[in-house]
Amino acid sequence: MSLDADVLRVLADPLRARIVELLADEALCTCHLVEETGAKQTNVSNHLRLLREAGIVEAEPRGRFTYYRLVPDALERAAGTLSALASRVRTTDQPRRPC
Repeated sequence: MSLDADVLRVLADPLRARIVELLADEALCTCHLVEETGAKQTNVSNHLRLLREAGIVEAEPRGRFTYYRLVPDALERAAGTLSALASRVRTTDQPRRPC
């Protein structure tokens, strides 16, 4: 299992983290996310593009609007990788490599 730095980088941004948090409860369109976050529409759209490219959200066109929803597997993979790293730390003696 390897750590996906791109996914962590994408999730590390405070606005993207807030968007992910909001999408955990329901699928939302850009206008909802603008209203909830107070960010400008172009800013929200750019963050959604990065989240889509990282595979964290999916877009679903609905008439004039596009709704976004989380991809649970992407979050579970990231969480699983971090959890596996934490387990390695707990189960090893943490030897020091000589300088």
